[in-house]
Amino acid sequence: MQPSPKGQAVRPPVVAGAFYPETPSRLNRLVDDFLSRALGSAPAAPKAVIAPHAGYDYSGPIAGSAFRPWQSRRSQIKRVVLIGPSHRVAFDGLALTRHDAWQSPLGLVPVDLEAVEMLARLPAAKFFEEAHAYEHCLEVELAFLQKVLDSFSIVPIVTGDVAPEVVADALALLWGGDETVYVISSDLSHYLDYASAQKLDRHTADAIEELAPAKIRHHQACGRTAIQGFLQVAEQKKLEAATLDLRNSGDTAGGYDRVVGYGAFSFTAASTPPKAA
Repeated sequence: MQPSPKGQAVRPPVVAGAFYPETPSRLNRLVDDFLSRALGSAPAAPKAVIAPHAGYDYSGPIAGSAFRPWQSRRSQIKRVVLIGPSHRVAFDGLALTRHDAWQSPLGLVPVDLEAVEMLARLPAAKFFEEAHAYEHCLEVELAFLQKVLDSFSIVPIVTGDVAPEVVADALALLWGGDETVYVISSDLSHYLDYASAQKLDRHTADAIEELAPAKIRHHQACGRTAIQGFLQVAEQKKLEAATLDLRNSGDTAGGYDRVVGYGAFSFTAASTPPKAA
């Protein structure tokens, strides 16, 4: 862990300059552009979003659609639970970190250490820095959060081999009120041709909108376990899911032969139908 001048243990950015610009001015301009061109409209400020985590040239426009709805609550949201899959390290359970803060080119974001300690009491959770050290899926979300929110802390969680029910229990533990929101970090289909990716990603989006975790298979989303776990909680909490944006790398910065799918989804409190007269 990297010590800061104040003695804090700070996780440095590891994919700046690769997945997104490392120069603050360039990063600011790019994220502002993604947010200004965001598609879709959440019915209300979301309790949670699913956002992609690829390089910004590819997935940034779709990520902008996921994060823009939180601009209207930028001063109210104080804690963001970040959860996504491990791409580099195999392990069982949920990986936590002892870092006091995470750094991006836009500055430091504190970690909610009390929330992390709560999660650490769960049998499947453990402090496992190796899962966080070079993982990009949470880091790439930071700049978007720093642009749409004011002062906030994060709770970083990386999923290994773990049952969705265990994920659901962990996420429900931190539910809180309007001050707490969730980012489920996941891309969708990988390396299909354009038409096949569109078809499969639409199937995945339908399953998310239906809050039907069993309909999402491993090849449909790299963050499937986190998505499935959150969908269980969303059903318990009576949330409604909406697709804000559904595209792939063929629509943004890549070719059409082997594309990666990206989706932006919001989860908001279910609307109450009017009472009969």
